[in-house]
Parts: sequence; C-alpha cells; structure tokens
Amino acid sequence: MSTIDDARLAVAQLGASRERTGLNAACRALDLLVTVVVLIALLPLILLIALLIKVDSPGPVFFRQQRLGRSRRPFQVAKFRTMQHGADHDVHRDYMLTLIASGTPAPKLAGDARVTRFGGFLRRTSLDELPQLWNVIRGDMSLVGPRPPIPYEVEHYPPHWFTRFAVKPGLTGLWQVSGRSEVSLEEMIELDAEYVERRSLWLNVWIILRTVPAVLSARGAG
Repeated sequence: MSTIDDARLAVAQLGASRERTGLNAACRALDLLVTVVVLIALLPLILLIALLIKVDSPGPVFFRQQRLGRSRRPFQVAKFRTMQHGADHDVHRDYMLTLIASGTPAPKLAGDARVTRFGGFLRRTSLDELPQLWNVIRGDMSLVGPRPPIPYEVEHYPPHWFTRFAVKPGLTGLWQVSGRSEVSLEEMIELDAEYVERRSLWLNVWIILRTVPAVLSARGAG
C-alpha cells in the first residue's frame, strides 16, 4: 500500500471515529433528556409500585443481578422484584440454556410459582423494568439497544451472537417492537445485529415511539 493510500485510510478511519463519537453523544443526550422526563412523570407510579410490592409479599422492593453490557463489561441491573424473596434462580438458568440450544421462540416461563401475584402484573406490563432507568442515568445502559444478558447465558453463545456487545444494552430495541417472545432467539440476535448496523439517533427515536404501543398492547409479553 502506498503512502497516499495509507493517508486516505487514516483520514477515513478518523472520519468514522468522529462520526461514532458524534452519534454516541447525540444518543446519550437523548437518553438523559427522555429518562429525566419519564422519571419525573412516573415518580408517583414508581412509589405506588414499591408500596404494592411490600404489601403483596415479604422481601425487598428491588431485585439486582449482574448483567453484561457493551464489550461484555459487567454491571448491576435493577428491576422491581416480581418473585418470592429467595426464589431459586436455577429454573431460569436451565430454561435459558435449553432455549439457546434449541433456538425456538422464547415465551416466558408459564405458570411459574415463584412469581408473586403483583409480580405477574408487573411482568405483563413491563413495569418491572422501570428501575433500569437508573442504569440509563448511570450510563450502564441506553434507552435503545440489545437486552443485557446474564453471564451464564453468554458462556453458551455461538460466535456470531457477540455482535450485540458492540453497543450499550437498552431498555427497548428492535426485538421489543417486533413481537418480543413471539420472536425466536436467533431472530432476536439478528434484530440486535441489524440495530448495531443501522444505529442512528432517528432510529432510536422511532423505536422509543414504537415501544409505547407495544407495551400497552402487551404483544409477546406472555
């Protein structure tokens, strides 16, 4: 390769790097703006949910778990507790490993006795995910991106699934507005890879707007 070609490549790489930096900054600004507005608007609902969780079953309001984010960096994710305190999580581990091996559509565990009465409602409406807005504020997550997986799931990923770690995980994404559990695991990964390839500020805005009716309809949430 000639010196001129080297220079052209360096300029192209610099331009691509600046473009990614600008996109990251724009998406971060959108995350903070929307998250702060939503947190203020939903604060009464968040407090009510916390109260009802305490009334419904003994145990803490929040459930915390280690997940993997961009570049497989571990972080603690927060959710409203939807299970009995001290519930065995090996059931979910076995379920997910079977799911990864089979690649079939991913309905949530049906008739799970570990889920509390109010927890079932929170899951159907996706309200259990609201505490992850704090993860967005912290910068662990974005509003839009692939869902953050549990480390034991990633241990069994085939090589082509690791594309999803090129961006921050999100509260919502192409998978959530495309049917959620009606979509197979392999199709979910394909949607994540498509998002990584097409990621833009306007795509994020479109997905956020599509998320509202998707959650209200509870499509694929069962």
